[in-house]
Amino acid sequence: MATGIEAHATARYIRTSAQKAGLVLDLIRGKDVNRALATLQFTRKLVASDVAKLLRSAIANAQQKEGFSGDVDRLFVSACYANQGPSQKRVRPAPMGRAFRVLKRTAHLTVRVSERPEKVVAVGANTGTPTRRPRAGAVSRKSPAASRQSKTSAASKKTKKAKE
Repeated sequence: MATGIEAHATARYIRTSAQKAGLVLDLIRGKDVNRALATLQFTRKLVASDVAKLLRSAIANAQQKEGFSGDVDRLFVSACYANQGPSQKRVRPAPMGRAFRVLKRTAHLTVRVSERPEKVVAVGANTGTPTRRPRAGAVSRKSPAASRQSKTSAASKKTKKAKE
């Protein structure tokens, strides 16, 4: 987990199964909070609105923590999971006087947000891409397209010599 501020929010007894909620939570795990909210806004699952509300609550909890930098853009979803809650048992009438049992499942959703550490850059550090030296004794390779071009150019030179 990341160092720095970490906050979580939990919604209990949400009227969905933990498996269905887990599908939506998998979409936002590891993303920045703004991107996660945008993803949830356009997710076509009913539980997505509950997860978005929960994520906003976790962001608000992080803002209230002592030591928070104040930059919400540095927050990301470090963990999110759905645990199974209690199931309501109901009875559905069935043919010939029988009854089928219906389980109305609930879930406990948890979203944890953390603050990304600031990138520390040393003074005078080379910020450009490092240049790589070829290995000692290494042979430069041509791409297959470049080798085909060289073969065709060699063949055209032979035909020019033959015409002269």
